[in-house]
Order: sequence, then C-alpha cells, then structure tokens
Amino acid sequence: MLPSTSQNIQFLLDGAVHVVPLLDPNVTVLTYLREHLGRRGTKEGCAEGDCGACTVVVAEPAADGLVYRPVNACIQFVAALDARELFTVESLSARDGALHPVQQAMVDFHGSQCGFCTPGIVMSLFALYKANVPITRAAVDDCLAGNLCRCTGYRPIIDAALAMRSDHKSKNDRDDVNDLPALRDTAQAESVAADLRLLSARAGPNIRFEGAGITGNQHVLDMPSHLQAALTLLAQDPDAVVVAGGTDVGLRITKQHQDLKRIVHVGRIPELRGIVVHAGVVDIGAATPIEDIYAAMRGTWPPLDELWRRFASPPIRHSATLGGNIANGSPIGDSMPTLLALNAQLLLASSAGERLMPLADFYTGYRKTALARGELIKRIRIPTLGAAESFQVYKVSKRFDQDISAVCGAFCLTQRAGVIETVRIAYGGMAATPMRARHCEIALTGSVINAVPGADAIDALARDFDPLSDARASEQYRRLLARNLLRRFFNFLNGAARVDVLSDD
Repeated sequence: MLPSTSQNIQFLLDGAVHVVPLLDPNVTVLTYLREHLGRRGTKEGCAEGDCGACTVVVAEPAADGLVYRPVNACIQFVAALDARELFTVESLSARDGALHPVQQAMVDFHGSQCGFCTPGIVMSLFALYKANVPITRAAVDDCLAGNLCRCTGYRPIIDAALAMRSDHKSKNDRDDVNDLPALRDTAQAESVAADLRLLSARAGPNIRFEGAGITGNQHVLDMPSHLQAALTLLAQDPDAVVVAGGTDVGLRITKQHQDLKRIVHVGRIPELRGIVVHAGVVDIGAATPIEDIYAAMRGTWPPLDELWRRFASPPIRHSATLGGNIANGSPIGDSMPTLLALNAQLLLASSAGERLMPLADFYTGYRKTALARGELIKRIRIPTLGAAESFQVYKVSKRFDQDISAVCGAFCLTQRAGVIETVRIAYGGMAATPMRARHCEIALTGSVINAVPGADAIDALARDFDPLSDARASEQYRRLLARNLLRRFFNFLNGAARVDVLSDD
C-alpha cells in the first residue's frame, strides 16, 4: 500500500505562503480565486481555455531561476498550484498603489476597452515581460494569440505591449524598446525558486488532497512525486482519471459537469518530464509541456515552427503536455499526424513493467487507445531526420491562430537518386483517428519523384480515408484538401514556388 500524506495545498501568493483549506479537488483555480479569495479581477469568459479572460501566471523553478507560465485558470485544478508561485492581476500593482509597467502601459496607450478581457491580456503580457526575449511585434502577436478582445481594440493593446519595458513618456518615445533586456531581479528569482523547492520537498512519495464535492461525495486527488508511486496508485485504482496538464480533463468539469471522484496528477513526476537527445532519437517525457518542447526542438524539425506556434495558444501550450495530447486521441489533434509521419514510438509503463509501441499501432478507434488498465505513456521517442529524408507538415483551418484544424497533413520521405525508398503520410481530421495513408504510401514507394504525385497515388489516397462532414469542413472539401496537401509536398520536393491545386471536378 502506497503511503500517502494528506496535506493542504500550499503556494506562494503576493510574497507569502498561502495554504488552501480542505476543499473539493475538482475546484478550478478560477473558482477558488473568485469565490474563496474574492479576487474577481480574473474573469470567466468561455470556461474552456479559448478566450483568455481568466489568464493568470504561474512561476515554477527552473535551472536559472524561475519560468513564468501564462495559464487558463478556468481549466486548471487548484492542486496544480502546489509548490508554485501564483500571480493574479491583483498581484501586479505595488503596495502603494503604483501600477506595474504592463498596467501603466495599458493605461497610457488606452489599451483597455470595456475592461472585461483586460486582466487576462495584462497577465499574458506580464508573462512576456518576464520572459528573456526581445519584445517584437511578432512576439506580441504570439503572446496574445490566446486572448480575445471582444471590443476589437487590438491596436492600442499592441502599442502598450511594445512600450511596456521602456520608460515611455509619450506614445512615440519607444525607439529602442525592442533592444531592452528582460527586467528581472536574478537574486530575488533564485530566492523564490529555492522557497518553491522547499515547498515541493515537504512531502513523501505522494501528497493526497481530499474534500467533499457539491453532491456530498468524497473526492480524492493524489499527486505522486515519482513514477513508481503513480503506477502503484493506478494499479490500485485503474479507473482513476490521470491528469498532467489538465487542458482536456478540465473541460469535463467546466463543460460536462462531471464529478471526478479520483484523480492522479502526474504533471510533476521527473521521469515524465524533460527532453533527451541520444543516438539519433529525441526522447520526450510525456508530461513535458508543449511550449517547452517547441522552445527546445524548433531547430530539430524546422517545418514544425509554424505548426507549434499555431498549436492552441501560449496559455494552453504552457499547460498541455505531449503525452496528454496523444492519450486524448482526438482525430483532429495536430501533434499526432506529425508524430506518425516521423515514425514516433511510445514507451508505456505500468506496475507490471514497460513496453515500447509504435504510435501507428496506438489508436484502436475513436478516442480509444491500446493503453491497458493502469498504464500510462512514459516517454515519446522520435527519430531525428536522416540526410536523405524530407519532412513537411501543413495545417489548414479557418483562422490562423487559436483554431482547430479542418485537415492537418504530415509527410516524411526518403529518396535516393530521385526514387522514393520510404514514405510516411499521415492526416488528422480525415478519419475517426489520426492515421497513416497506407495505400498511398504503397503506391508511391519505388516511384520517381515528379512535380506532382501520380494518378495511382491520388486514387490510393481516396481509398485510405472516408472523412465526415462537420462544422469545420465537408467530406468533399476534406478529400480535396488531402490531395492538394500531398501535391504541395511534392511541389516542395521539386523546389516549386507555387502549387497548382486540383479542383473538385
């Protein structure tokens, strides 16, 4: 039996340790802030992590001090704050009432409209302010991709963002703002990081939070500190809900109004975090946030740069994990076609041991996987590209930012002397699961690379998928997209600057 320590949740808030009283582990950060602490600056807009009105910033220890993560409070469990530092919009102004530079810039540049979305926008900008990156227009656009201004007042908000690190006296006095370094008190950050590590180390193999829900049922959330403790808990209760980032599970609370009686939070387990590159393989911990993977690996697979920037929004990417995205099994998830094309493998773990499985064999049906009871994804292993390999990925959606794909296509091909030796083609949005286009791959193998794939490959692609029509795209449009994305890849292989698309005739 795994020993558990029943403890209160503890985190830093406004420079002091805040102890959360016993409460339902299903309670979200947003609900706790508004209903328990009276901090109503954090707003509920969509309750699903799309609009950004609820954005707060969570700081956690890093190798060089602290990393500041914008997150959606509406879909985060309060337990996720344990041993972290929380910043809300009320945290930013000084005790004497002086505004933080981000807030002052929003005032000076008239960045607030009705004010409902402003606190979340300020918190996203605060995370950018604390990041050690130049504040450029592109950085601001990416930063605010998860914040919707319902009054459409983006121009003054962008002006404020570009000026927030400068001692601006007028709207025009910001010539050198993009060259200023991030303003950070290194000694203070290291001191706070040490305090957070002490908070994290206060417990043994598992921290257990318990409390009664609104129905009176007792709910339990376990936060194991190492992998074996998590696997023991899952062996004892295979029906427990596994949470890492919570961006999908949180919707079960806010949208489906589910009552989660038993939760195992694995987001802090060291064996499930981090990125290691060895022997031509990138080994990624399943609980590594998507944002961390993007920052570390953008040079390894350059075609992923745009896809990862368009993957949801910064608050989602800072919470969402790659393992959770894979286990979720959405047919329109953007990471899975890419991983399928790159021939990724999953290291699965349970109390009975570990096993290695190709991602191509992982999905068994709509949102169904090959995970056994009590088993979780431990690591994702992705081969790096060889000298003869070509790789591209394309996402098609109605909006550039913060939108779900109609179709996402990923392509990886090995050629020798212009002849295709191996090819992997994967699509999302074309079937009940993300999947490879096996018939098309067979038709292309051994053929000569031309400006466009042959008719037999196009016909084979049509046999690979039977897409549905829904609000994002019709069946006919999806079929046409899949064919034209394949043609786009072959145009890329031949150095063509434009793509002659097929019609639906």
